[in-house]
Amino acid sequence: MTDSDKLPLAVFDLDNTLADTGHRQRFLERSPRDWDGFFAAAPEDPPLPEGIALVLESAEECEIVYLTGRPERCRRDTLAWLAAQGLPEGRVHMRRNDDRRPARRTKLEILKRLARTREIRVLVDDDELVCEDARRAGFSVVRARWTAPSATLEAAQEREGRT
Repeated sequence: MTDSDKLPLAVFDLDNTLADTGHRQRFLERSPRDWDGFFAAAPEDPPLPEGIALVLESAEECEIVYLTGRPERCRRDTLAWLAAQGLPEGRVHMRRNDDRRPARRTKLEILKRLARTREIRVLVDDDELVCEDARRAGFSVVRARWTAPSATLEAAQEREGRT
């Protein structure tokens, strides 16, 4: 076991926590929603300074893990975006391409699995329902409130299981 295997984990969401998705909301306001366009525009997301600062601060005492509702097919773009922001390397947990369960279920399942072998110092996420469920399960949570809430994105996370 290496020293990094003993560090607590700081778990960060991406969309509207580290990455500003505001410019791509328009793809979800159409009917039907343009999911391919929404995810294709993700590499252009501006970083959110508050979230980036919190990752860098957390990395001083924790191993960073990224937990996103983005589908696995977005992995290459996601890893490139994280590197372009100068963020610490870390495991990136993404949803299977065919997984349409609500974000609150998929994320809590992964958190519980991670917690079996490591202390989770904090989860940072913008999704109110994810935060509520994680807090109820005993996790320390910071709700990312530094972007305007999006009802469209919230519906996508909870009802359509897309992000």
